[in-house]
Amino acid sequence: MQARKFERPPGVAVRMQRILIALGALLLLAGLLWPWLAKVPVGRLPGDIRIETEGGGFYFPITTCILISIVLSLVVWFLKR
Repeated sequence: MQARKFERPPGVAVRMQRILIALGALLLLAGLLWPWLAKVPVGRLPGDIRIETEGGGFYFPITTCILISIVLSLVVWFLKR
């Protein structure tokens, strides 16, 4: 009995390569812009939960998470149009 050979649909490898190159470019851009991005107050918005005690602290950026979710949803919606 001979094993079946797995065949990819045409264009899958090219699409994956483009996605990986785009992700790498985004990471490079974020790294280059990091000194300016660190000054943006995202992560310290009103509504973010911060509890600090003598023994430690807890921080949950709920407002920041909602804002990022809305922005990413709009980006994906525009790209699918």
